[in-house]
Amino acid sequence: MNRGMSTVERHRLIAQAVQEAGTATVTELAELAGTSEMTIRRDLDHLAAQGVLERFRGGARTLLLRGDEPPFALRTHEAVDAKRRIAAEVASLITDGETVLLDSGTTCLEVARLLSGRRVTVMPLSLQAIDVLSDAPEPTALLVPGGRPRTGEGALIGPLTLASLSALRFDTAVLGCCGLTAADGMTAYDLDEAVVKKAAVASARRVIAAADGTKLGRTAHAHVGPSTLVDVLVTDTTAPADETSALENSGITLKRV
Repeated sequence: MNRGMSTVERHRLIAQAVQEAGTATVTELAELAGTSEMTIRRDLDHLAAQGVLERFRGGARTLLLRGDEPPFALRTHEAVDAKRRIAAEVASLITDGETVLLDSGTTCLEVARLLSGRRVTVMPLSLQAIDVLSDAPEPTALLVPGGRPRTGEGALIGPLTLASLSALRFDTAVLGCCGLTAADGMTAYDLDEAVVKKAAVASARRVIAAADGTKLGRTAHAHVGPSTLVDVLVTDTTAPADETSALENSGITLKRV
């Protein structure tokens, strides 16, 4: 039995195995993880409740098409150190007194934590970031947009979100992205989120993209806009050099942490 594997690591292993195979039995997953079938059943129940997979008697099947976005609950445990470094750099680029529009996603959630207590005005576009900033001490000012939370993600979408964005102007928009390339620009997995990101760009004087290296060189199906809409890109050292060079050549200021 693999006693050194944490619960988070085991959940990640199970989710990856189910996604790659399409289906997996409790017995197969217990052998893979080196743990008991009872533990695997509890893990599968937890992951099913988070929307990561679908349970059936004796195993689980994936809810994801290949190339689709992994669920928020799973992404929160991926590249955590890189996301925190990226968030710290983004926060350092924001000066006291700014009005900030903060996108949804796990990296932007880390930014929200760092802006709590700062002398800034922030409008987050996710329920998770609103929750973090709702308890922020003064002098942080929180603006809460309208909208409908996207199931499983907490990202705010729809006409009320767009109306909130059209009514306001921000110094800086901090955007996450599912994909960013010099050729295809910024892309998202969800069409409604792509529309919100477009509106976010239109409402801000400066756009900072916060994306770990896995997002660079990747293209999702919902187009947000050309890479030139980004003023500053903050990424980590795993970002592919050819893509970062191409993005810099397009006029983006690159910050690698």
